[in-house]
Amino acid sequence: MTIDDIIAHVTAHENVVTMRPREGDGTPELAWGDVFFFYSPSGSIPPTQPFATIVTKDYPDDTGSRLDPPGRFRLNIAAGREAFERHVGAAPREHIPEPIPHGEDRIFAHPVYGAHGWLAVVEPGEASDAAVRDLLDTAYEAARRRRERRDDTGA
Repeated sequence: MTIDDIIAHVTAHENVVTMRPREGDGTPELAWGDVFFFYSPSGSIPPTQPFATIVTKDYPDDTGSRLDPPGRFRLNIAAGREAFERHVGAAPREHIPEPIPHGEDRIFAHPVYGAHGWLAVVEPGEASDAAVRDLLDTAYEAARRRRERRDDTGA
């Protein structure tokens, strides 16, 4: 999967807003080149966390994926408890962080946000394609349901 493949899959869903920070748009330089996906019927960036992200470089507190060589990226997905347990074998808060697996195309607990049910995969490809698409669809649906609950309660 390429970054464009992921963007096309996610944006095929209704009410997805994609944020792609770049120089001159007021976003922090560290985020330039990354991609953030939100559920937002209004079409604007909501004051919530994204349901998936693509990072194209190492962050200061997150270097284990070795993303600094040009062209490498990691897909991060707010998978939720059930999907996290299915892929990692433990609940998010019970999971003992392990070193990031070497190689690409392997789903693992997000190195920083794993305790919150996030999964990640460096350079998703053929081995993880079906699972990644399912995880993205599940994360989208969860974000949609959260928004609908907020709308129903007026929160």
